[in-house]
Amino acid sequence: MTLDEITSVLGPVDSSLVAEINRTGASAAELAEAWAWFNADEALVNEGRSLPSGRVAELVGILEVAELAEDTYEGKGAGS
Repeated sequence: MTLDEITSVLGPVDSSLVAEINRTGASAAELAEAWAWFNADEALVNEGRSLPSGRVAELVGILEVAELAEDTYEGKGAGS
């Protein structure tokens, strides 16, 4: 996946997140699906969609960790 494909889905991201996403071997479509799950999991479950699996689930996990790290860096994480 190219940097342009990643940023077209996620917006500006740091190089370490780009590298982590690329290590999954996921496609831009899988990243877009993971982004949708990351942002609206309850709505997708309510639509009756199956929970993400495979690379999509791996990407959701990466996005969750990246958000937690960002929140912690900004002083918003657990314990603050």
